[in-house]
Amino acid sequence: MSFHSMWAELLPVGRSSASGGYRRYAWTGADADCRAWFRQQAEARGLAYEVDRNGNQWAWLGDPAAGNAVVTGSHLDSVPDGGAFDGPLGVVSAFAALDELRGRGAQLTRPLGIVNFGDEEGARFGLACVGSRLTAGALTVERAHRLTDGDGVTLPQAMEAAGYDPDGIGPDPERLARIGAFVELHVEQGRALDLSGDRVGIASAIWPHGRWRFDFRGEANHAGTTRLADRRDPMPSYAETVLAARREAELAGAVATFGKIAVEPNGVNAIPSLVRGWLDSRAADQASLDTVVTAIEKAAREYAAAHGVDLTVERESFTPVVEFDHALRDELARILGSDTELKVPVLGTGAGHDAGILSGRVPTAMLFVRNPTGVSHSPAEHATEDDCVAGVTALADVLEGLART
Repeated sequence: MSFHSMWAELLPVGRSSASGGYRRYAWTGADADCRAWFRQQAEARGLAYEVDRNGNQWAWLGDPAAGNAVVTGSHLDSVPDGGAFDGPLGVVSAFAALDELRGRGAQLTRPLGIVNFGDEEGARFGLACVGSRLTAGALTVERAHRLTDGDGVTLPQAMEAAGYDPDGIGPDPERLARIGAFVELHVEQGRALDLSGDRVGIASAIWPHGRWRFDFRGEANHAGTTRLADRRDPMPSYAETVLAARREAELAGAVATFGKIAVEPNGVNAIPSLVRGWLDSRAADQASLDTVVTAIEKAAREYAAAHGVDLTVERESFTPVVEFDHALRDELARILGSDTELKVPVLGTGAGHDAGILSGRVPTAMLFVRNPTGVSHSPAEHATEDDCVAGVTALADVLEGLART
């Protein structure tokens, strides 16, 4: 099956007719359809299919128990109203690259695996990369069991409703011990390749990044009868903090975004009692990130005090800087730069990935495919078919180069 036909088959799954974006959230119907698609692709190619204890899907060519396997893949879930390429491009390209290798008659001496990691985006339970974090031991079972979605459904309840056993989740060192190298292909979430004119690039590192929850608590009251002087309204404090985040990020050359908000009681004619906002912040180095987040919290506390509002700040997730395995990264550059005529710039990224989570346990690397819009986490996210095919060829070259040694 060609890249085009696989892409066309997956494209409608979980797509909103209203926004044109995707709502493929973990352990929902759309997620189940994506998982069914993955299994069908694996079985159609005669690959050994399995689901691990954390709900991640695997397809194997060769015996994974032999160890030193070369694994590729990504994820199929999405952010709310996200784009088509973030995650799925890596999974579809993995199957397409395998098809290309078979078409070449490539002789592989190492097992080859394709993976779909579950709940990478964290859209439902608020924590990114749940499947890979559990597998790598970067997320405790206790904390995973406490994860809850906006409707009060816990992660174990959601897994059980989807037909999976939540009692078995947790670290999976035996599975990770099978992997000699993991290479994740991903659409670029920026314009570096578009500006350089290159179709494919190699990742150097992932910026340190995290999510913080800011709870501004005031007093609910009538919007029409309460004097401004008598209000304990948390909304102005939140609004001023949003502006402070932008200001501090600009000063440090970083990024900071309040992209999610919850308001109680959420009435047009009611002063809120609670404004809860989630901050996402990222920077090129740890010191810059610490400076930005500290300054944002300091400003938020000053604004809250000025408005008679209480504030609590909780860090919900954090990923330190990830330097991808230098030897593996250099090998990818050698394969693509020496064995082919493809130009392969090396670039950093501010986006988190499953490859970053696994990097502390197995050698990992990433390939990026050009995104001419530079837009991601949006329906405007895009990659041309020619660039996608170039990415498949690059991935096939890398897999062949690694798996025949």
